[in-house]
Order: sequence, then C-alpha cells, then structure tokens
Amino acid sequence: MSEQKIIDGKAFAAKLRTKIAAQVAVAKSKHGFTPGLAVVLVGEDPASKVYVRNKGEQTKEAGMASFEYKLPESTSQAELLALIDKLNKDAAVHGILVQLPLPKQIDSQAVINAIDPDKDVDGFHVVNAGRLATGGKGLVPCTPFGCLLLLKDLLGDLAGKHAVVIGRSNIVGKPMAQLLLNESCTVTIAHSKTRDLPGEVRRADIVVAAVGRPEMVKGDWLKEGAVVIDVGINRIERDGKGKLVGDCDFQSCLPKVSAITPVPGGVGPMTIALLLNNTLIAAARQKGVEL
Repeated sequence: MSEQKIIDGKAFAAKLRTKIAAQVAVAKSKHGFTPGLAVVLVGEDPASKVYVRNKGEQTKEAGMASFEYKLPESTSQAELLALIDKLNKDAAVHGILVQLPLPKQIDSQAVINAIDPDKDVDGFHVVNAGRLATGGKGLVPCTPFGCLLLLKDLLGDLAGKHAVVIGRSNIVGKPMAQLLLNESCTVTIAHSKTRDLPGEVRRADIVVAAVGRPEMVKGDWLKEGAVVIDVGINRIERDGKGKLVGDCDFQSCLPKVSAITPVPGGVGPMTIALLLNNTLIAAARQKGVEL
C-alpha cells in the first residue's frame, strides 16, 4: 500500500485539536471565558451514543466546558424545544448540538431551526446555510469544513480545479459544493439521478463522495492523479465479519489517485475537531473577542 497517497485525517485532526486547546487557554487566561458546548442526545441509538461520548471527552480535553443532556426515546418535540430554548438563553453555553437522527415523533428541521443560529455549531440552521451561500460569516457544517481543510492542506490553492461532489444532502453535499465554489473551483454536484455518473467523475481533479452507498465509486471512474475525499461510513458484512467501508472502493481507487482518505481514519476524526473549532468561533463571536 502506498502510504504517501493516504491522507491521515486522524493526525491532522490531532494537530488541529492541539491548536484549539491553545486558543481555549488564551480565551480563559486573557479574556476570562470558557467556551461551552451542549450536546443533546435523544434515545438509545448505539452509534449516536459513541459519538456523543467521544464529543464529550474531546471537548473536555480541549479545556472547554461540556454539557451533556441525555433524554429518553419517548421525549416529545415540545420537551426538546423547551430544553433548546433554555440553552439558547444560557450564557455559559456557546454551542448547541442536537445529535441526529431523532426519534420519529420529533421533526428534526423544527429542532435545528429552534437553535440560535449563532450557537448552531453543526451549521445546519437555515440562517447559517444562507450565510454560507451568500459569503456571510456563518457557522459551517463540520464534515464539509473538515474535508476542505484536508484538501487545502494537500493542494494549497484550489482555484480552477474541477471538483465533483457525489451527493446533495444538506449536511454534506450542498455545503461541500458551496465551500469549493467559494475556493473558486468549478463544481459539479452529482447524485442518484445523474446520467453517466462515471463519466462525470472521470473529469474531476477532486472527488468528494458522500452518498452512503458502500464502495460505489470504482477506480476506473477516476481520472489519473485525482484526489478523493471519501465521506461515506458504511457497515457491511465481509468474510463473516462486520467491516467499515467508505463510498469508494478503496483498493481499486488507490492505484489511480494522487491521494485518498481511508475509512475509517480519514474524514471521521476531522468532524469532531471542527465541532470544537466551531464552538471556539461561536464563543469568541458571542463575547466580541478576536482570537
């Protein structure tokens, strides 16, 4: 395996978290505030529980205040909205994250839009989506922001590169396309209805795969020397064992690419690091402080 082709998201995220911890120390010592992140988990989804635990641990490691709210599966929408209202008004809480997916009795969009946009560290609020689309100062969704940082670290200036984003979700696909557009890339958004998807992907200098289909993108879909960011995390059965794979067929893509993110260990670790980064940005803005 060609190690230099593999983008180490884990190492990059660790460096970023070290920088964030240093900035948090400055916020405390020089400006007298501690950035605080509130994470709300409704129900018993096993993957969500692991994420929330990791978020809590890394928030504390960065020197931030961590507030965790674990609510039962039966929680009503009104109860959840009442908690969000309380957190919106709490001056010690600078960032609010409600872990998705939510139980079926709760409308996720209504919950997201109840969060104060300036505390919406997931960047999912319609106001933050609008700020991103119009070049305003919003909070940017963590996963696409992490993908962008990996790309800029690897390639430097992205201007003029042709990027194909596979997937059009509000969480990854659309904000990713917007971020790449803001970097002066030529951007194609492809999806399940795209005609000749392999042909579209073959034109790309940068491919961001975010469709949630295991190993869909094959090596022969890629232009020689393309950079591939694989956002997918899919659990499959192979040889009688559970295995995590991305949206790209890693083994067939590796010989074609100049660089690729592995799954796991690529984009995943970046998401929590950018969540901490967003909490720090949100806290500084609320305090009127430049860090």
